[in-house]
Amino acid sequence: MTASTEVWRHRSINALAMIYGLAGILHLVLPQPFLSITPEWVPYPDTVISLTGLCEIAGAIGLWVSRLRRAAGMGLALYAICVFPANMEHAITSLGAADPPIWQWIYHLCRLPLQPLIVWAALFAASIVTWPTSSADVTRHEAN
Repeated sequence: MTASTEVWRHRSINALAMIYGLAGILHLVLPQPFLSITPEWVPYPDTVISLTGLCEIAGAIGLWVSRLRRAAGMGLALYAICVFPANMEHAITSLGAADPPIWQWIYHLCRLPLQPLIVWAALFAASIVTWPTSSADVTRHEAN
């Protein structure tokens, strides 16, 4: 692994930890915006929003603890996949309004395609994948 890859991995760890930590805190202290985009089929939405906030905070902390980083990265990647229906619900609701503002279009047209990158970033930060084509496990195995 190159020094440049390691620099980007550490930047990813810090950026994701801060983003997920802040998002987790917001889920706990300001749950209403998250409740408003939660699909109707989700049971106990208040509890789910609180639990997702706690998961985000745990993942953020886990990224900063080397022993927990791999599990945290996998957990945050799975989390990003699992919340995608709420992101879709938010886009459909926002853009289905009578006259949605242009900033809503810009936000959703940028945000939704970024979801795979968010999943990849969590796996990259956890040294599960490297950019862009090989897995970290394969790289370690070939080095031995």
